Amino acid sequence: MEDKILKTMEYHKIIDQLAKYTQTALGRQAAESLRPSTHLEEVKKLLQATDESFKVDRIKGSPSFGGIIDMTAAVKRARIGGTLNPHELLGIATTLEGARRIKRYMSGIHEEEPVELLFALSDNLSEQKPLEDAIKRCIDDSAEVMDSASSELAQIRRELRGGEVRIREKLDAMIRSSTVSKMLQDQLITIRGDRFVIPVKAEYRSHFGGIVHDQSGSGATLFIEPESIVAMNNKLRETRLREEREIEVILQKLTALVGDQTELLLYDCDVLAQLDFIFAKARLARELKATLPRMNDRGFMKLKKGRHPLISREQVVPIDVELGNQYSTIIVTGPNTGGKTVTLKTIGLLSLMAMSGLFVPAEDGSQLCVFDAIYADIGDEQSIEQSLSTFSSHMTNIISILSRMTPKSLVLLDEVGAGTDPAEGSALAIAILEHIHSLGCRMVATTHYSELKAYAYERKGVINASMEFDVNTLSPTYRLLVGVPGRSNAFAIAERLGLRATILEYARGEVKEEDQRVENMIASLEENRNVAEQERETAEKVRKELEVLRSRHSAELDKLEQQRDRRLEKAEEEALAIIAKARSEAEKIIEDLRKLAQEEGASVKEHKLIAARKQLDEAEPQRKKSGLSRKAAKSPRKVEPGDEVMVYSLNQKGLVVELAGKEALVQLGIMKMKVALDDLELIGSAPENKPKQRNVTNLKRTRDENIRSELDLRGANLEEALIEVDRFIDEAYLGNLGQIYIIHGKGTGILRTGISDYLRKHKHIKSYRLGNYGEGGTGVTVAELN
Repeated sequence: MEDKILKTMEYHKIIDQLAKYTQTALGRQAAESLRPSTHLEEVKKLLQATDESFKVDRIKGSPSFGGIIDMTAAVKRARIGGTLNPHELLGIATTLEGARRIKRYMSGIHEEEPVELLFALSDNLSEQKPLEDAIKRCIDDSAEVMDSASSELAQIRRELRGGEVRIREKLDAMIRSSTVSKMLQDQLITIRGDRFVIPVKAEYRSHFGGIVHDQSGSGATLFIEPESIVAMNNKLRETRLREEREIEVILQKLTALVGDQTELLLYDCDVLAQLDFIFAKARLARELKATLPRMNDRGFMKLKKGRHPLISREQVVPIDVELGNQYSTIIVTGPNTGGKTVTLKTIGLLSLMAMSGLFVPAEDGSQLCVFDAIYADIGDEQSIEQSLSTFSSHMTNIISILSRMTPKSLVLLDEVGAGTDPAEGSALAIAILEHIHSLGCRMVATTHYSELKAYAYERKGVINASMEFDVNTLSPTYRLLVGVPGRSNAFAIAERLGLRATILEYARGEVKEEDQRVENMIASLEENRNVAEQERETAEKVRKELEVLRSRHSAELDKLEQQRDRRLEKAEEEALAIIAKARSEAEKIIEDLRKLAQEEGASVKEHKLIAARKQLDEAEPQRKKSGLSRKAAKSPRKVEPGDEVMVYSLNQKGLVVELAGKEALVQLGIMKMKVALDDLELIGSAPENKPKQRNVTNLKRTRDENIRSELDLRGANLEEALIEVDRFIDEAYLGNLGQIYIIHGKGTGILRTGISDYLRKHKHIKSYRLGNYGEGGTGVTVAELN
């Protein structure tokens, strides 16, 4: 991209703004060297990096680049054998520390929010911790070589401090003596040229021996090194020279370590420069309220509310421009100071920014194109040195553009054909525009010539546009109206300013009828466009209101669905409570029937009561929502000994024998086990004021034909078999049976042995034996009931 077009579009001012947001000299250099790219893939990659940094800056803030310097020159000098000074070495150490900090920061960000390009870039930073530590062991934060840098240096500095102390003690004793003190200007010790001296009055020079090293400006004071400490100062000077040589050795060793890592350190500089530069682009985007544009290379541009970045947001008027789809050329007409030139510069500058990987100040969804070049002829570029007129200067530029442009170029022409005879200028302008348009370039041109309005109207792929002008206020609005050619407004302005009506009428009579029809047509188009714009704004307002209503409706619908779910859940809970109450009442009725059968000798079959209870259990509806907790289905009364309960984890019913803290001992058939209270649901309550045991044995026993006398347990395990045997014996006992047969098979004998042990302890079993021949033999146990 030519520097001339960058200067015309004031691209350097954007670069200056960008450079202000860098944190290091490395980043500033990268920003100042930024130029637009003409390769689509490269532009997309640049914009992706800006987008990632913008995301990081918004979520976590930009990383700190504190302590990072441009160490390029120092590293290169170390490579060729030069010795680095402590400041340079300290700068290298702080830069390495900053690089490690940024690398960790980007790694942490990438884990939370993927930023592929930034992570890949920062991950290339080398970790030079040994070099960093080596430098910091020798040089402190003030860039001074520390005593700990070497044992030799530590010894030398101990000697230095001891020598200085001895010299000061000697001089202190001297200046406190009455003989010397009267010859001194001040009783103090000072240094001149690394040697300790005392201020002696000039008149005592002949009485005071030693070496004069300096004198005051007035000449009244001489700074003399007494003879008694000359040797001591000489020795101190020698020690200082030894210190300098040792420091030089230390610096050379550190420099050699730097020289060994030259390539990695130079690469780190490049990476740090890029990272600082990328985050500066993010901060510039935030300042400009800019967005990420979509890029293409097919010559299509669509700016939505595009703003010139160098005009304050309070004053700038956004423009909407679409180019490269239905039309490839826009001809903008309108009065001077109406904003035509600003429109051209906005289009050109935003294109250059996007091609440089910068966000553009426009609304989301804006699209821009990667052009192979942007050419512009804007403003008065008259060359005084070349004695060229305005017209000649413009023609020179245009001829240069025509010789270099391609179908993938963007051409911006301001006041094409101006500066010469209107008839010839308009004809020349049409010829130039037609040539550029026929080549396929994307072009935006401004003009005053009315002939170009007709050209744009008749030519396919070319569209008129104008800068809006408010006749009532006699001022431009700076709004770009695409599709409507500009009006001269000369008569309207003159009338508003108070020109006589007779003069205006005479002027209108001089206008050709054809031109008058064109002006009327333009006025009608502008009026229709204003109406359409108002209707569009109204429709947009209605659309936004509908979006709000739809969002509100969606929220209310979600709320109603939640309320419905809660009410259904509440209704199910209430239904379960009603069922539990009915169950309790039914249990009470069954208990009353048992009592009645006992007292009056009625023949009420226990197995029928059991069947009735089973029907009651099966009649209970299941809850639809599996997510409800078991606590919602529990009875509000606490479980007590004697209660019939359901054990959820085993899916079995049992009787509570006793309570122990948060657990209950539950009888499950022949087994007793401890179960957590929150694993139980109360089914039936124990009768009040009665022993906590079943009293079914008090019912009158009568023979019932439906009672089974055989129980087949083949295939069952021992636990299941014993539960069934217990239930079978109860039914047989209540059914008044005298003898029962329990079929367990021969097998391994586990069932037979377990059942025999159980029958031996059962209170309703009088005796039992294995089956005889014809009864099943050892596969059957025959029991007699008492």
